[in-house]
Amino acid sequence: MTLKSDFLRYQAQTSPYPLGMEVSHAVGSYIYDTQNKAYLDFVAGVSACSLGHQHPRVNQAIIDQLHKYSHVMVYGEYAQHPATEYCKLLVQNLPPQLNKVYLVNSGTEATEGALKLARRVTGRSQLISCHNAYHGNTMGSMSVMGFEERKQIFRPLVPDVEFITFNNEADIAKITTRTAGIILESIQGGAGFIQPENDFLLKVKQRCEEVGALMIVDEIQPGFGRTGKLFGFENYNVVPDVVIIGKGMAGGMPVGGFIAHERYMDLLSHDPKLGHITTFGGHPVIAAASLATLQEILEKDYAAQALEKEKLFRQLLVHPLIAEVRGRGLMLAAMTSDPEITNRAIFKCQDKGLILFWLLFEGKAIRITPPLTVSEAEIREGCALLLEALDEIMTEDKHVTLG
Repeated sequence: MTLKSDFLRYQAQTSPYPLGMEVSHAVGSYIYDTQNKAYLDFVAGVSACSLGHQHPRVNQAIIDQLHKYSHVMVYGEYAQHPATEYCKLLVQNLPPQLNKVYLVNSGTEATEGALKLARRVTGRSQLISCHNAYHGNTMGSMSVMGFEERKQIFRPLVPDVEFITFNNEADIAKITTRTAGIILESIQGGAGFIQPENDFLLKVKQRCEEVGALMIVDEIQPGFGRTGKLFGFENYNVVPDVVIIGKGMAGGMPVGGFIAHERYMDLLSHDPKLGHITTFGGHPVIAAASLATLQEILEKDYAAQALEKEKLFRQLLVHPLIAEVRGRGLMLAAMTSDPEITNRAIFKCQDKGLILFWLLFEGKAIRITPPLTVSEAEIREGCALLLEALDEIMTEDKHVTLG
């Protein structure tokens, strides 16, 4: 039996046709299969491997912590250096309104905690999200997913959830004194890397202040330097009430968190006690990886570099089959005119040794979210492979037409 056949036989799948690459090892911007073929990684574990693969600083932090202690107690009971130092450094680099962190195990768990917090703070039940939004896949997170096809079979979900259209200012009026909180991505991910326009996020925050609702901003994908700032909301002149984090915060290790003012976060400790609990949140090994990742991003100023690398991508990705390049920094999507072109391009690129991927709800998008550490030479290499694949598609289509 091969590794791939065992993978398909014994491990539950999320789609009928997984890519099934047999992974041997990964270093920097490259993943190697069991035949030692190198693949340039322009996906970074779907934005999770922010410093690439096997980053020495992150690896060493993990090793050092393993030699001290691993899990010792459920979250929130013991003072542990890695988690405490991480939360301290994170808060020091955030607006003063965001001064207490709750560490969890994943982005979707962070969403769950933030939704609970909004209801606890306000005493209200209504939650508002956006059409084509994605905030995770557990029941609460799925309830605020704005894509009915993915959740219909799992209903009934959490009640009293309404949806508005991202960037539709008229819809802001739907936030009322019934609303506990509205959850939005600072850049919509699954929808096609849609940026807010005309101060949309700021106008949502102003409305929340008028009616006493909380504004929750999902930074699971845009966060940790990917969009030119440490967090995406900083690009849009707004400070949310609650921020959700995950993916790239631990250099590829499983983690999440939500952040708010201490007067809100402290409510989770009483009436009732244990308002939100988790066994492995703040795990010392994961927290050590998170701390090393954040230190590296801040010290090397990878956020500013992301904007320069974006310019190079936009300069290179010019092709008749690319209608536009959406997104910001290293959260980019090359848009084709047809999902079939996107599919063919992604598969062709994998054959050529370039890893690209899809977005959840926008079939025409080619995901380009490389590690923040990707080099100029690697950007040029990857873009050349993508353009080569698109040229082949044009040639093949021409032959089909002529035939």
